[in-house]
Amino acid sequence: MLYYIFYPLRDLWFGFNVFKYLTFRAAMASLTAFLICLVFGPMVIRWLKELNFGQNIRREHVESLYNLHKHKEGTPTMGGLLIILAISVSTFLWADMLNQYILVALVSFLWLGLLGFTDDYIKVIKKRNLGLTAKKKLIGQALLGIFVACYVIFFTPIPTTLSIPFLKSIAFNLGILYVLFVILVIVSATNAVNLTDGLDGLAIGCTIVAAISYSVLSYITGNFKFADYLNVFYLPGSGELSVFCAAMIGAGLGFLWFNSFPATVFMGDTGSLALGGGIGVVAVFIKKELLLFAVGGIFVIEALSVVLQVVWFKTTKKRLFLMSPIHHHFQLLGWSESKITIRFWIIAIALALLSLATLKLQ
Repeated sequence: MLYYIFYPLRDLWFGFNVFKYLTFRAAMASLTAFLICLVFGPMVIRWLKELNFGQNIRREHVESLYNLHKHKEGTPTMGGLLIILAISVSTFLWADMLNQYILVALVSFLWLGLLGFTDDYIKVIKKRNLGLTAKKKLIGQALLGIFVACYVIFFTPIPTTLSIPFLKSIAFNLGILYVLFVILVIVSATNAVNLTDGLDGLAIGCTIVAAISYSVLSYITGNFKFADYLNVFYLPGSGELSVFCAAMIGAGLGFLWFNSFPATVFMGDTGSLALGGGIGVVAVFIKKELLLFAVGGIFVIEALSVVLQVVWFKTTKKRLFLMSPIHHHFQLLGWSESKITIRFWIIAIALALLSLATLKLQ
Protein backbone atom coordinates (compact mmCIF):
# COMPACT_ATOMS: atom_id res chain seq x y z
CA MET A 1 0.00 0.00 0.00
CA LEU A 2 2.76 2.48 0.93
CA TYR A 3 4.32 1.85 -2.47
CA TYR A 4 1.30 3.42 -4.21
CA ILE A 5 1.13 6.31 -1.75
CA PHE A 6 4.76 7.44 -1.67
CA TYR A 7 6.42 6.28 -4.90
CA PRO A 8 4.27 8.60 -7.10
CA LEU A 9 5.57 11.51 -4.94
CA ARG A 10 9.18 10.90 -5.98
CA ASP A 11 9.12 14.06 -8.13
CA LEU A 12 8.33 16.10 -5.03
CA TRP A 13 11.19 14.55 -3.05
CA PHE A 14 13.80 12.17 -4.42
CA GLY A 15 13.79 10.16 -1.17
CA PHE A 16 10.47 8.55 -2.08
CA ASN A 17 12.27 6.80 -4.92
CA VAL A 18 13.42 4.09 -2.45
CA PHE A 19 9.91 2.62 -2.45
CA LYS A 20 10.52 1.09 -5.87
CA TYR A 21 13.33 -1.07 -4.51
CA LEU A 22 12.37 -4.56 -3.36
CA THR A 23 15.32 -4.75 -1.01
CA PHE A 24 14.18 -1.63 0.86
CA ARG A 25 10.57 -2.74 1.12
CA ALA A 26 11.55 -6.27 2.17
CA ALA A 27 13.80 -4.91 4.91
CA MET A 28 11.08 -2.56 6.13
CA ALA A 29 8.48 -5.36 6.02
CA SER A 30 10.72 -7.49 8.20
CA LEU A 31 11.35 -4.66 10.66
CA THR A 32 7.66 -3.72 10.79
CA ALA A 33 6.57 -7.30 11.49
CA PHE A 34 9.24 -7.60 14.19
CA LEU A 35 8.10 -4.40 15.92
CA ILE A 36 4.43 -5.40 15.72
CA CYS A 37 5.26 -8.63 17.56
CA LEU A 38 7.31 -6.85 20.21
CA VAL A 39 4.71 -4.15 20.82
CA PHE A 40 1.56 -6.26 20.69
CA GLY A 41 3.07 -9.49 22.03
CA PRO A 42 2.54 -8.75 25.74
CA MET A 43 -1.03 -7.64 25.07
CA VAL A 44 -1.86 -10.75 23.04
CA ILE A 45 -0.33 -13.03 25.68
CA ARG A 46 -2.24 -11.27 28.45
CA TRP A 47 -5.46 -11.53 26.42
CA LEU A 48 -4.95 -15.26 25.82
CA LYS A 49 -4.38 -15.74 29.55
CA GLU A 50 -7.58 -13.88 30.39
CA LEU A 51 -9.49 -16.12 27.98
CA ASN A 52 -7.87 -19.14 29.65
CA PHE A 53 -6.53 -20.34 26.30
CA GLY A 54 -3.82 -22.47 27.88
CA GLN A 55 -1.90 -25.43 26.50
CA ASN A 56 -3.08 -28.90 27.49
CA ILE A 57 -0.25 -31.38 27.99
CA ARG A 58 -1.07 -34.92 26.98
CA ARG A 59 -0.46 -37.46 29.74
CA GLU A 60 -2.02 -40.74 28.63
CA HIS A 61 0.48 -43.16 27.04
CA VAL A 62 3.31 -40.59 27.29
CA GLU A 63 4.05 -40.41 31.01
CA SER A 64 7.82 -39.98 30.53
CA LEU A 65 7.33 -37.04 28.18
CA TYR A 66 4.63 -35.54 30.38
CA ASN A 67 7.12 -35.30 33.26
CA LEU A 68 9.39 -33.21 31.03
CA HIS A 69 6.61 -30.94 29.78
CA LYS A 70 4.18 -30.69 32.68
CA HIS A 71 5.56 -27.26 33.65
CA LYS A 72 4.17 -25.96 30.33
CA GLU A 73 0.59 -26.77 31.30
CA GLY A 74 -1.53 -23.64 30.98
CA THR A 75 0.99 -21.64 28.92
CA PRO A 76 -1.04 -19.49 26.49
CA THR A 77 -1.43 -21.06 23.07
CA MET A 78 -2.87 -19.73 19.80
CA GLY A 79 -0.01 -17.21 19.74
CA GLY A 80 -0.03 -17.74 16.00
CA LEU A 81 -2.60 -14.93 15.96
CA LEU A 82 0.25 -12.55 16.71
CA ILE A 83 2.28 -13.98 13.82
CA ILE A 84 -0.67 -13.69 11.44
CA LEU A 85 -1.32 -10.09 12.51
CA ALA A 86 2.33 -9.08 12.04
CA ILE A 87 2.78 -10.75 8.64
CA SER A 88 -0.56 -9.60 7.23
CA VAL A 89 -0.19 -5.97 8.27
CA SER A 90 3.46 -5.78 7.25
CA THR A 91 2.81 -7.37 3.85
CA PHE A 92 -0.16 -5.06 3.28
CA LEU A 93 1.96 -1.99 4.06
CA TRP A 94 5.12 -2.81 2.13
CA ALA A 95 4.24 -5.21 -0.69
CA ASP A 96 2.60 -4.43 -4.02
CA MET A 97 -0.94 -5.50 -3.13
CA LEU A 98 -1.94 -5.56 -6.78
CA ASN A 99 0.62 -8.30 -7.42
CA GLN A 100 -1.19 -11.58 -8.07
CA TYR A 101 1.39 -13.75 -6.32
CA ILE A 102 1.27 -11.66 -3.15
CA LEU A 103 -2.53 -11.80 -3.09
CA VAL A 104 -2.70 -15.58 -3.49
CA ALA A 105 0.11 -16.16 -0.98
CA LEU A 106 -1.59 -13.93 1.60
CA VAL A 107 -5.02 -15.50 1.06
CA SER A 108 -3.48 -18.98 1.37
CA PHE A 109 -1.66 -17.93 4.54
CA LEU A 110 -4.86 -16.59 6.10
CA TRP A 111 -6.88 -19.65 5.05
CA LEU A 112 -4.50 -22.02 6.79
CA GLY A 113 -4.33 -19.68 9.76
CA LEU A 114 -8.13 -19.92 10.03
CA LEU A 115 -7.94 -23.70 9.76
CA GLY A 116 -5.34 -23.82 12.52
CA PHE A 117 -7.31 -21.37 14.68
CA THR A 118 -10.39 -23.59 14.43
CA ASP A 119 -8.33 -26.59 15.50
CA ASP A 120 -6.78 -24.73 18.45
CA TYR A 121 -10.10 -23.24 19.51
CA ILE A 122 -11.72 -26.66 19.74
CA LYS A 123 -8.78 -27.90 21.81
CA VAL A 124 -8.90 -25.11 24.38
CA ILE A 125 -12.68 -25.00 24.63
CA LYS A 126 -13.04 -28.77 24.96
CA LYS A 127 -9.90 -28.98 27.16
CA ARG A 128 -8.46 -31.81 25.10
CA ASN A 129 -5.47 -32.47 22.85
CA LEU A 130 -7.52 -33.27 19.75
CA GLY A 131 -9.22 -30.48 17.82
CA LEU A 132 -10.30 -30.97 14.23
CA THR A 133 -9.98 -34.51 12.98
CA ALA A 134 -6.99 -35.26 10.76
CA LYS A 135 -9.40 -35.84 7.88
CA LYS A 136 -10.96 -32.39 8.20
CA LYS A 137 -7.57 -30.68 8.37
CA LEU A 138 -6.34 -32.59 5.33
CA ILE A 139 -9.48 -31.62 3.41
CA GLY A 140 -8.90 -27.95 4.25
CA GLN A 141 -5.29 -28.16 3.12
CA ALA A 142 -6.14 -30.14 -0.01
CA LEU A 143 -8.77 -27.57 -1.04
CA LEU A 144 -6.14 -24.88 -0.84
CA GLY A 145 -3.80 -27.05 -2.91
CA ILE A 146 -6.45 -27.41 -5.60
CA PHE A 147 -7.07 -23.66 -5.61
CA VAL A 148 -3.36 -22.82 -5.92
CA ALA A 149 -2.80 -25.44 -8.65
CA CYS A 150 -5.77 -24.23 -10.69
CA TYR A 151 -4.66 -20.63 -10.28
CA VAL A 152 -1.19 -21.50 -11.55
CA ILE A 153 -2.60 -23.43 -14.52
CA PHE A 154 -5.17 -20.88 -15.67
CA PHE A 155 -3.83 -17.47 -14.58
CA THR A 156 -0.04 -17.58 -14.58
CA PRO A 157 2.81 -18.41 -16.99
CA ILE A 158 4.27 -20.85 -14.44
CA PRO A 159 4.94 -24.20 -16.19
CA THR A 160 3.27 -27.31 -14.81
CA THR A 161 6.50 -29.23 -14.88
CA LEU A 162 8.56 -30.88 -12.18
CA SER A 163 12.07 -29.45 -12.21
CA ILE A 164 14.88 -31.37 -10.57
CA PRO A 165 17.25 -29.20 -8.50
CA PHE A 166 20.76 -28.92 -9.97
CA LEU A 167 19.62 -30.65 -13.19
CA LYS A 168 18.38 -27.88 -15.47
CA SER A 169 17.95 -30.12 -18.51
CA ILE A 170 15.67 -32.57 -16.71
CA ALA A 171 12.00 -31.62 -16.24
CA PHE A 172 8.85 -33.71 -16.28
CA ASN A 173 5.56 -32.43 -17.63
CA LEU A 174 3.07 -33.48 -14.96
CA GLY A 175 -0.08 -32.59 -16.87
CA ILE A 176 -3.18 -33.15 -14.74
CA LEU A 177 -0.98 -34.73 -12.07
CA TYR A 178 0.32 -31.24 -11.37
CA VAL A 179 -2.76 -30.63 -9.21
CA LEU A 180 -1.92 -33.64 -7.04
CA PHE A 181 1.70 -32.50 -6.86
CA VAL A 182 0.77 -29.04 -5.56
CA ILE A 183 -1.61 -30.58 -3.03
CA LEU A 184 1.23 -32.82 -1.83
CA VAL A 185 3.65 -29.88 -1.53
CA ILE A 186 1.25 -27.72 0.48
CA VAL A 187 -0.03 -30.53 2.70
CA SER A 188 3.50 -31.76 3.37
CA ALA A 189 4.93 -28.31 4.14
CA THR A 190 2.00 -27.42 6.38
CA ASN A 191 2.07 -30.58 8.46
CA ALA A 192 5.87 -30.80 8.63
CA VAL A 193 6.06 -27.42 10.38
CA ASN A 194 3.19 -28.46 12.62
CA LEU A 195 5.00 -31.66 13.68
CA THR A 196 8.19 -29.70 14.41
CA ASP A 197 6.37 -27.39 16.81
CA GLY A 198 7.03 -29.43 19.94
CA LEU A 199 9.85 -27.61 21.73
CA ASP A 200 10.22 -23.96 22.72
CA GLY A 201 11.52 -21.97 19.75
CA LEU A 202 12.20 -25.00 17.55
CA ALA A 203 9.60 -24.57 14.79
CA ILE A 204 9.73 -20.78 14.61
CA GLY A 205 13.55 -20.78 14.47
CA CYS A 206 13.61 -23.26 11.59
CA THR A 207 10.84 -21.32 9.86
CA ILE A 208 12.92 -18.15 10.01
CA VAL A 209 15.78 -19.97 8.26
CA ALA A 210 13.44 -21.28 5.55
CA ALA A 211 11.84 -17.85 5.10
CA ILE A 212 15.28 -16.22 4.66
CA SER A 213 16.12 -18.79 1.99
CA TYR A 214 12.87 -18.34 0.08
CA SER A 215 13.08 -14.58 0.36
CA VAL A 216 16.43 -14.75 -1.47
CA LEU A 217 15.10 -17.31 -3.97
CA SER A 218 12.00 -15.20 -4.68
CA TYR A 219 14.12 -12.13 -5.32
CA ILE A 220 16.36 -14.06 -7.72
CA THR A 221 13.39 -15.63 -9.54
CA GLY A 222 11.83 -12.20 -10.09
CA ASN A 223 15.05 -10.57 -11.31
CA PHE A 224 15.87 -11.32 -14.95
CA LYS A 225 19.61 -10.67 -14.64
CA PHE A 226 20.09 -12.85 -11.57
CA ALA A 227 17.81 -15.59 -12.91
CA ASP A 228 19.66 -15.62 -16.21
CA TYR A 229 23.09 -15.64 -14.56
CA LEU A 230 22.15 -18.46 -12.18
CA ASN A 231 20.24 -20.31 -14.89
CA VAL A 232 17.03 -20.56 -12.85
CA PHE A 233 13.36 -20.11 -13.72
CA TYR A 234 12.44 -16.44 -14.26
CA LEU A 235 8.96 -15.28 -13.28
CA PRO A 236 8.17 -11.57 -13.68
CA GLY A 237 6.54 -10.14 -10.56
CA SER A 238 7.53 -12.99 -8.27
CA GLY A 239 10.16 -10.82 -6.60
CA GLU A 240 7.37 -9.30 -4.51
CA LEU A 241 7.17 -12.61 -2.66
CA SER A 242 10.48 -11.67 -1.05
CA VAL A 243 8.55 -8.98 0.85
CA PHE A 244 6.07 -11.59 2.11
CA CYS A 245 8.92 -13.88 3.16
CA ALA A 246 10.74 -10.97 4.80
CA ALA A 247 7.62 -10.20 6.83
CA MET A 248 7.67 -13.85 7.90
CA ILE A 249 11.29 -13.44 9.03
CA GLY A 250 10.51 -10.36 11.12
CA ALA A 251 7.39 -11.88 12.65
CA GLY A 252 9.34 -15.05 13.41
CA LEU A 253 12.06 -13.12 15.23
CA GLY A 254 9.47 -11.12 17.15
CA PHE A 255 7.56 -14.22 18.14
CA LEU A 256 10.78 -15.99 19.12
CA TRP A 257 11.30 -13.22 21.67
CA PHE A 258 8.38 -14.71 23.62
CA ASN A 259 8.62 -18.32 22.42
CA SER A 260 12.28 -18.91 23.35
CA PHE A 261 12.94 -21.23 26.28
CA PRO A 262 11.13 -21.04 28.62
CA ALA A 263 8.27 -20.05 26.33
CA THR A 264 5.60 -17.64 27.55
CA VAL A 265 3.39 -18.40 24.55
CA PHE A 266 2.98 -21.14 21.94
CA MET A 267 2.00 -20.56 18.32
CA GLY A 268 -0.35 -23.54 18.17
CA ASP A 269 -1.75 -24.84 14.90
CA THR A 270 -2.86 -21.25 14.20
CA GLY A 271 0.73 -20.31 13.50
CA SER A 272 2.34 -23.56 12.37
CA LEU A 273 -0.21 -24.37 9.65
CA ALA A 274 -0.14 -20.81 8.30
CA LEU A 275 3.66 -20.59 8.24
CA GLY A 276 4.17 -24.01 6.66
CA GLY A 277 1.53 -23.39 4.03
CA GLY A 278 2.87 -19.91 3.28
CA ILE A 279 6.33 -21.27 2.52
CA GLY A 280 4.81 -24.09 0.47
CA VAL A 281 2.83 -21.68 -1.72
CA VAL A 282 5.91 -19.53 -2.33
CA ALA A 283 7.87 -22.65 -3.30
CA VAL A 284 5.18 -23.58 -5.84
CA PHE A 285 5.15 -20.12 -7.44
CA ILE A 286 8.93 -19.86 -7.90
CA LYS A 287 9.33 -23.52 -8.96
CA LYS A 288 11.51 -24.45 -5.99
CA GLU A 289 9.22 -27.14 -4.60
CA LEU A 290 11.76 -29.96 -4.38
CA LEU A 291 14.32 -27.61 -2.87
CA LEU A 292 12.07 -27.60 0.20
CA PHE A 293 13.59 -30.97 1.07
CA ALA A 294 16.94 -29.24 1.62
CA VAL A 295 15.91 -25.77 2.78
CA GLY A 296 13.37 -27.25 5.18
CA GLY A 297 15.49 -30.27 5.99
CA ILE A 298 14.61 -30.24 9.69
CA PHE A 299 10.90 -30.27 8.85
CA VAL A 300 11.48 -33.22 6.53
CA ILE A 301 13.43 -35.12 9.18
CA GLU A 302 10.72 -34.49 11.77
CA ALA A 303 7.92 -35.64 9.47
CA LEU A 304 9.93 -38.62 8.22
CA SER A 305 10.62 -39.75 11.79
CA VAL A 306 6.88 -39.98 12.43
CA VAL A 307 6.30 -41.99 9.25
CA LEU A 308 9.20 -44.35 10.00
CA GLN A 309 8.03 -44.83 13.57
CA VAL A 310 4.55 -45.87 12.45
CA VAL A 311 5.80 -48.17 9.66
CA TRP A 312 8.46 -49.74 11.87
CA PHE A 313 6.02 -50.39 14.72
CA LYS A 314 3.40 -51.93 12.44
CA THR A 315 6.05 -54.15 10.86
CA THR A 316 8.07 -55.24 13.90
CA LYS A 317 5.83 -54.29 16.86
CA LYS A 318 8.84 -52.39 18.18
CA ARG A 319 9.71 -48.69 18.25
CA LEU A 320 12.45 -47.32 16.03
CA PHE A 321 12.73 -44.17 18.16
CA LEU A 322 11.96 -43.72 21.84
CA MET A 323 9.28 -41.30 20.65
CA SER A 324 8.45 -39.35 17.53
CA PRO A 325 8.74 -36.68 16.22
CA ILE A 326 12.47 -37.14 16.61
CA HIS A 327 13.04 -34.12 18.88
CA HIS A 328 11.18 -36.06 21.60
CA HIS A 329 13.54 -39.01 21.04
CA PHE A 330 16.49 -36.81 21.99
CA GLN A 331 14.59 -35.45 24.97
CA LEU A 332 14.09 -38.95 26.31
CA LEU A 333 17.79 -39.63 25.72
CA GLY A 334 18.46 -36.90 28.26
CA TRP A 335 19.28 -33.93 26.01
CA SER A 336 18.08 -30.59 27.36
CA GLU A 337 15.35 -28.80 25.43
CA SER A 338 17.58 -25.82 24.66
CA LYS A 339 20.37 -28.04 23.34
CA ILE A 340 18.01 -29.89 20.99
CA THR A 341 16.53 -26.65 19.70
CA ILE A 342 19.84 -24.91 19.07
CA ARG A 343 21.43 -27.96 17.42
CA PHE A 344 18.41 -28.34 15.13
CA TRP A 345 18.72 -24.64 14.25
CA ILE A 346 22.37 -25.20 13.36
CA ILE A 347 21.44 -28.07 11.06
CA ALA A 348 18.68 -25.99 9.48
CA ILE A 349 21.10 -23.11 8.80
CA ALA A 350 23.72 -25.45 7.33
CA LEU A 351 21.18 -27.06 5.00
CA ALA A 352 19.85 -23.68 3.89
CA LEU A 353 23.36 -22.40 3.16
CA LEU A 354 24.11 -25.55 1.20
CA SER A 355 20.92 -25.07 -0.84
CA LEU A 356 21.73 -21.45 -1.68
CA ALA A 357 25.40 -22.19 -2.35
CA THR A 358 24.53 -24.78 -4.99
CA LEU A 359 22.17 -22.50 -6.95
CA LYS A 360 24.82 -22.04 -9.62
CA LEU A 361 24.99 -25.80 -10.16
CA GLN A 362 22.23 -25.83 -12.74
